[in-house]
Amino acid sequence: MSYKLLCTDIDGTLLNADRELAPETISEFKRIKEGCTIVLASSRMPDAMRHLQAEVGIQSSPLIAYNGGLVLDGDKVLSSTEVGFAEVKKIAELSEGTAIHVSIYNNDEWFVPAMDYWANREASNTKVTPQVRSVAETLAAYGATNRGAHKVMCMGPAEEIAVLYASLIEQLNDDLHVYKSKDTYLEIASKKISKKSAIATLLQHKYPDLKWENIIAFGDNYNDMEMLEAVGMGVAVGNAKEEVLAMADHITTGNKEGGVAKAINKLM
Repeated sequence: MSYKLLCTDIDGTLLNADRELAPETISEFKRIKEGCTIVLASSRMPDAMRHLQAEVGIQSSPLIAYNGGLVLDGDKVLSSTEVGFAEVKKIAELSEGTAIHVSIYNNDEWFVPAMDYWANREASNTKVTPQVRSVAETLAAYGATNRGAHKVMCMGPAEEIAVLYASLIEQLNDDLHVYKSKDTYLEIASKKISKKSAIATLLQHKYPDLKWENIIAFGDNYNDMEMLEAVGMGVAVGNAKEEVLAMADHITTGNKEGGVAKAINKLM
């Protein structure tokens, strides 16, 4: 099969142990990029993906940010789906009085209450520097225009994250996709979107002649499963969750062993 579009998750899938693109990954991407569009699909904000695009020379390719909450084609917004302001406010209220750090994202805005352990860790991982502003100030600014967030990320002690997760599932499960990427991280987005819905947006607005079977995708976690199932070739890296490994069309080595590069070399 000749794949014309490649969609890949970033963290836990594409990046190595140093959270960087390995030389062999860059080499394989450069080898195929003229005949296959490479699209990064992540829970990250756009600015946290652009430096990776630049390393491979695919800055003109679309981006799927916030797990599908924002789909960009250059400066053009193809799709934007936010967590509503009322829900953002509720998340903040449920986090009050805890040690949980609440990060609020909209497009390339990232607001943190302080440059604490969590903010510094994310800044180091994503190579993006956030803006420091209290949650109350951010809510006031967003509330004035009834603006929502493409993502809310809550980070903190595992036991407090577990309590917040249970509260959000109980109170806001109909509206929000609450995803525990690790026991200290909650990533919260609209339930209306997914990486699969973002690819559908690309097919509708950017690549109308492309079929799902002409797409290859890579992932490791629960939020990748719909995407991997929908495409022609769904590839799980070796370190993926058991459920992801079980439904994948192909399993490659782990992200720390250059799994994406090895699969591209074998399948393309």
